[in-house]
Amino acid sequence: MAATDGVTSKELLEAQSHLWNHIFSFINSLSLKCALELGLFDAINNYKKPIPLNELAKTLSIPDTRLQNFERFLCLLVHNGFLSRTSTDASIDSYVLTTNSVLLIKEKGQSITPFIELMLDETLLNPWQSLSSWFKTETPSTAFEMFHGTFVWEATGKMPEFGKLVREGLGSDSQSIIKVIVEDCGELFEEVKSLVEVAGGTGTMALRIKEKFPEIKCTVLDLPHMINAMEKSDQVEYVAGDMFKFIPPADMLILKWVCHGWSDEACITLLKRCKEAIPTQENGGKAIIIDKVMNTTDGVHPKITETQLHFDIHMMVHTTGKQRTEKEWKKLFDEAGFKGHKIIPALGLRSIIEIYH
Repeated sequence: MAATDGVTSKELLEAQSHLWNHIFSFINSLSLKCALELGLFDAINNYKKPIPLNELAKTLSIPDTRLQNFERFLCLLVHNGFLSRTSTDASIDSYVLTTNSVLLIKEKGQSITPFIELMLDETLLNPWQSLSSWFKTETPSTAFEMFHGTFVWEATGKMPEFGKLVREGLGSDSQSIIKVIVEDCGELFEEVKSLVEVAGGTGTMALRIKEKFPEIKCTVLDLPHMINAMEKSDQVEYVAGDMFKFIPPADMLILKWVCHGWSDEACITLLKRCKEAIPTQENGGKAIIIDKVMNTTDGVHPKITETQLHFDIHMMVHTTGKQRTEKEWKKLFDEAGFKGHKIIPALGLRSIIEIYH
């Protein structure tokens, strides 16, 4: 590759490598999707010891004619940290799971496989093809709406299969973090007598909280089509309604991944409804927001920054919302009439934000 405009051949080749890495990054996501569809991680987990290549292929009903291709596929999963390869005394390659695979195993009860299936479903992938056209127009509000002709939250009712993916995907995500919340942040629930999970979907968080703190009255609020479609429990109450119009009164509200899907204006309206639903801080009232607090300053690990930026653009493509910095969160709280907030960075990429008035 010839040098040009003061850029050396070496620099051009490095730039080419950088571009190729970005061009082919989609292979990481779709290879993970393929592995989940094959049932690969569960098969290795069920074997209870390092599983040889031939045995793994047999378990997954992969024919011998695909064996070499399958081994190449496993090489990528090893490189990406989802598998580890070992050799037996007979120099036969065998595979074991890694820490990164724990959240992909159904047996563990904290699998986020449904969330991955949601994120990589064509319903969410196709709108990216409309992004450049969307940038050049003033309407519709999102690339999702441009492609599908409907707002993403309306689509959960109009497209039953997509609605099912959303319920199961967000429910699995709730399952993966609620254990941390109730066990490591149990003080949040002290003296709480009633709780509403706002836009609760499957009500996973309310159910787990009820199991840990049976004295708390737990309610799930969501749109009618979401409430009607979910599997219900007699341990919690279910309310079908519009969170922008009314939220049932309670000592505590929980909003997990709600605000990031809405514009600032919509969030302020929602937060005002939250303020109306809870007592003052002096009387034990508070709302708990589980969401990202953007931090892309120097010192943050590049992969964390990249993930935050990816998710922000994901929200832009599919919703009118965004990921927010602490300053942006505070502005919303102030405009909605809340007097204070506290951020608890206890959930990895996400935080627990406690607000009160």
